[in-house]
Amino acid sequence: MRSRRTTLAVPGSNPRFIEKAQGLPADEIFLDLEDAVAPSAKEDARKSVVAALNEGDWTGKIRVVRVNDLDTPYAYRDVIEVVEGAGANLDAIMLPKVQDPSHVRWLDRLLTQIEGAMGYEPGRIGIEAQIEDARMTRIDDIAASSPRLETLVFGPGDFMASINMKTLVVGEQPPGYTEGDAYHYILMRILLAARAHDLQAVDGPYFNVRDADGFDRAARRSAALGFDGKWVLHPSQIDAGNAIFSPTQDDYDHAELILDAYDHAINVEGRGAAMLGDEMIDEASRKMALVIAAKGRAAGLARTRTFEPSGN
Repeated sequence: MRSRRTTLAVPGSNPRFIEKAQGLPADEIFLDLEDAVAPSAKEDARKSVVAALNEGDWTGKIRVVRVNDLDTPYAYRDVIEVVEGAGANLDAIMLPKVQDPSHVRWLDRLLTQIEGAMGYEPGRIGIEAQIEDARMTRIDDIAASSPRLETLVFGPGDFMASINMKTLVVGEQPPGYTEGDAYHYILMRILLAARAHDLQAVDGPYFNVRDADGFDRAARRSAALGFDGKWVLHPSQIDAGNAIFSPTQDDYDHAELILDAYDHAINVEGRGAAMLGDEMIDEASRKMALVIAAKGRAAGLARTRTFEPSGN
């Protein structure tokens, strides 16, 4: 599991932002060629992105480029120039406005051809599919469309516009909606499709970057459901996002203890269940603990408690 607690959006046409992003603690950086770049600047932005990937220090970060969507005249040149120019230093391509599995398959085939022509490792470059439109009825087919697919990403701005949601604050609850969560259905739909196909799920951005409480509220909502991370727009959101999408130290330690206790019960005592303190644990407990332990390890946590068989 590659940790994607925070995915920082960086305009591909802004060298100052690109340089600053290299020193920020986001798990993933995506250099944007789509919405953050004016049409007149897109060709130069490709060159800037290639140079940044090849010359920058992205140690410890997942390196992603968001290309333009398939309904634009820019998409194919984005992929060809970026991957031919910097494919050796690129982890994934983010494809926006994915409405059909054929979109992902198009990108998969193009990446395969470029990898073959350039001598890159076949299949190494992953795909992130951005779901951001009411026309997402084929999301399960999208999630199964390519072995390169790593992540489903929610794009709330375009989604809100596509369903005529009554708000201008991207990621915020619409005025007048006082019961429940206006985004619950689409978040669960994305999450279920991702999990059914062993993909990660990343929540979209919260645009009011000065509203720290609003960001925390939105991030905790999707983290509670089980999302792996959230797209961030400003450095001030990174530390909060990393903390919210990481297990607490207590939860991580508890998960590791469950795994140790269950392993001891199965392999030493020959039992299918065990007691950990006052807690009964079984195979279902092990599966839940595996999720928390994997997230904790990916976030760099180190356990602070050791399993003692005599304490069961």
